[in-house]
Amino acid sequence: MDSLMPVYVATLVAPGLTEAAVARAAQVLPARADLRWLSPGEAADLVYEGERADVQSLRDASGADAFVQLLGERDKKLLIADMDSTLIGQECIDELARVAGIGARVAEITERAMRGELDFAGALRERVGLLAGLDVAVIDRLLEGVITLNPGATILAATFRARGGYFAIVSGGFTPFTGRVAQWLGADEHRANTLAVADARLTGEVVPPIQGADAKLAALRLLRTKLGLAASQVLAVGDGANDLPMLGEAGLGVAYYAKPKVAAAAHARVEKGDLTALLFAMGVRREAFADG
Repeated sequence: MDSLMPVYVATLVAPGLTEAAVARAAQVLPARADLRWLSPGEAADLVYEGERADVQSLRDASGADAFVQLLGERDKKLLIADMDSTLIGQECIDELARVAGIGARVAEITERAMRGELDFAGALRERVGLLAGLDVAVIDRLLEGVITLNPGATILAATFRARGGYFAIVSGGFTPFTGRVAQWLGADEHRANTLAVADARLTGEVVPPIQGADAKLAALRLLRTKLGLAASQVLAVGDGANDLPMLGEAGLGVAYYAKPKVAAAAHARVEKGDLTALLFAMGVRREAFADG
């Protein structure tokens, strides 16, 4: 390839990805591409010179999740991930509310907040206020019997750290949950909100400051500086409106089965595969994945 031209890689990921689907995607690229399979029938790279391809056109042509990056910038050293509905399959506050008998009421507020229709901090205080008096032992019961990791989370975390990367969980949720999920995944650190407790029961208050969109963005910037990384070396993933600032700041910001507003604004989206799609986006072949 002509070294004077920027070299891009378009990565396609989907269960049952066919050669025909990859060929259709190649036709919408601005130049002829070299095909490199990362996992036959699952993930493929198209490496080409020229201009950045349109991600939506690649998705439409292939029916796959698509990522477009400069080839020399695809390797990431910092993974900063949301927790609720991203690393795990639940919204923890909704699960607490369900036990308290107010699940539908709180879930509706959560949904509107994640769509960006409500102020996150105000919505969080309102929902936590409704949990006043709940026994904190409920949290352990939820962690033991309800909270589950999303598919690919353990492999993503293990592989990223095995490659020398730093993995941080940043959540608008709560530290008892992020702490346990961080243990499950071997995360380097976790950041979230602290629930006020008195006499082994929730008081209905969140200990300030509220950890929302601004805190997630600040955490990304702090860790990037601490680790001495370029913006291109940061990978962020999330699903809600409070993730948008950090997704925009990352070298690659990925919306994971996200709300429409988030999916439209992110650099890429995962809607076909699981969290291992992020490894494929980095150019990691399936055989190089670490055991989860």
